Amino acid sequence: MKIISAEDVHAALRYPDLVDALQEAYAGSFNMPPRQVFLLDDKDDNHDAFALLPSWNDSLIGVKSFTYFPDNPRPQYESLYSKILLFDRAHGEPLALVDGTSVTFWRTAGISGLASRLLAREDSKTLLLLGTGNLATYIIRAQVSVRPIERVLVWGRTPANAQHVVETMSAELTGVACSVVEDLQAACGEADIVVSATGSHEPLVHGDWITPGTHTDFIGNHHATKRECDTALVVKSKVYADSRVNCFKEAGEVLVPISEGVITKEHVVGELTEMCAGTVKLRESDDEITLFKSIGMALSDLVGAGCAFRAS
Repeated sequence: MKIISAEDVHAALRYPDLVDALQEAYAGSFNMPPRQVFLLDDKDDNHDAFALLPSWNDSLIGVKSFTYFPDNPRPQYESLYSKILLFDRAHGEPLALVDGTSVTFWRTAGISGLASRLLAREDSKTLLLLGTGNLATYIIRAQVSVRPIERVLVWGRTPANAQHVVETMSAELTGVACSVVEDLQAACGEADIVVSATGSHEPLVHGDWITPGTHTDFIGNHHATKRECDTALVVKSKVYADSRVNCFKEAGEVLVPISEGVITKEHVVGELTEMCAGTVKLRESDDEITLFKSIGMALSDLVGAGCAFRAS
């Protein structure tokens, strides 16, 4: 059984190849039982957790396991550790233990790129990214791989962090102008694609700021009562989700407007399997505003780990 490190994962994965693999997997047949998250004790102040995310398709069986200890008191420990165990689908043989944290970065941004491939205008040239965390550079790479991006605008609460993302990507990308933006409203009006990957619990992107033809993508929030965009944007958008089940459990972007009575569940017109299989309508005009809400799915981990395994 191979041990595939984070360094191995980073050396193996590339965009748009991973986007291609994700699109093929979601268009095909697979099984993905609900993820299980267990709190490790029942104390009121406990946040320590252990999670299991299983999935399988016609070639691989996989389970991502991670521990989440947000209050780790010692600097030598991370708050999250993640591993993906792969088995051969035909015979059940263990194949590899893959670093899960690095795969999560690659596959999360890969799904963002896939959503833009399916929903953004083909001539989209300006990307606005909200968020400067670990995912930021991966998101930019994925987006640039699927659309002819010429400008990347980066917004963050800490301008120095946004500047670091800009400098990193400016050194890496050819023919793409990267810059920090401070006026978020103005940047939203300039963007063809808006991706928000922040920890904000209050809306950052407002419907009044988004112009016709824009594709928006919300990644950062996993809380049923929190959201990265306001109700007005959801109402004026053609809305999609990676998974309806996940969306209606954890996506405040959709659940809050439902609770307000301004939309119903039917406002989500498609999920990723339907989008990739071509069984739901995607963008139908250059004036439509599209919105994709991503929570995260175990199949994406299986695909990312499988690509790293095959390349090792």
